[in-house]
Amino acid sequence: MIKKRSLQSVHLRRTNEKIVMALLWTAASISILITLAIVLSVLFESLRFFKSVPIFDFLFGLQWSPQTAMRADQGGSSGAFGAVPLFVGSMLITLIAMVVAIPAGLLSAIYLSEYASRHLRDWVKPMLEILAGIPTVVYGYFAIMIVAPLLRGLGASVGLDVASESALAAGLVMGIMIIPFVSSLSDDIITAVPRSLRDASYGLGATPSETIKHVVIPAALPGIMGAVLLAISRAIGETMIVVMAAGMSANLTVNPLKSVTTVTVQIVSLLVGDQEFDSPKTLAAFALGLTLFCVTLVLNIIALMVVRKYRERYE
Repeated sequence: MIKKRSLQSVHLRRTNEKIVMALLWTAASISILITLAIVLSVLFESLRFFKSVPIFDFLFGLQWSPQTAMRADQGGSSGAFGAVPLFVGSMLITLIAMVVAIPAGLLSAIYLSEYASRHLRDWVKPMLEILAGIPTVVYGYFAIMIVAPLLRGLGASVGLDVASESALAAGLVMGIMIIPFVSSLSDDIITAVPRSLRDASYGLGATPSETIKHVVIPAALPGIMGAVLLAISRAIGETMIVVMAAGMSANLTVNPLKSVTTVTVQIVSLLVGDQEFDSPKTLAAFALGLTLFCVTLVLNIIALMVVRKYRERYE
């Protein structure tokens, strides 16, 4: 009787294990299928767009003015679909945001994890995480009401012409918005580094700063790279701050004092309103989305290669 019950228990556990494995496999398959469906839908619409606009003109064109005619009897049917100004604007604002967010976020994470007292950490870390929950439209108002006028005043005082809507204002405010992401994630990653590595470094006579530089940061680098990638993705995908602080003018410039626009802003502007999905103007949004997806994928691959190379050297 006992042996029979034991066999039944083993059979029941194996059945439960099979059910759990089936559920996990189903969940993984659904996520993969959804991702594949998104990519294929964007790819299909992008191919329709490239039938009307050559892909070379789209990727290397220097003018963006997607104002095409909605009907055959309308004028102004020729539009310019050169996406270079959009990607230059996106990279410019993202670069400014990263220059602000990465040093501030990483240094604050190092201070909280290595130097701050527990009482101070318990107060500061929740305050940083509160900043991450502020809606982006609030940051947009902060940009146009405080940062942009301040930059114009500072520029006028030194003889610089700063536009009312500039990449610098958008990048600075976006960097402030992203600081909590970099700080919170980096703090968790640095804290997870085993204490034994620190103790070994101190035992060899290293100072706290030397331990952080040569032991803690190298050990936490893969996770920090992930935090930076998340911050870059957030910056590239941000729309509201760019609309309110940088404008929607597709200017081909690397001057941060001028007005620019980004890929995500143009995608939104192309898909809102009464649009026909057969026109190149609307299909251009899908081409922009596909190109942005490819750029993000390449950045992720490069980051993974860097992390893998560093891990091999560190180990």
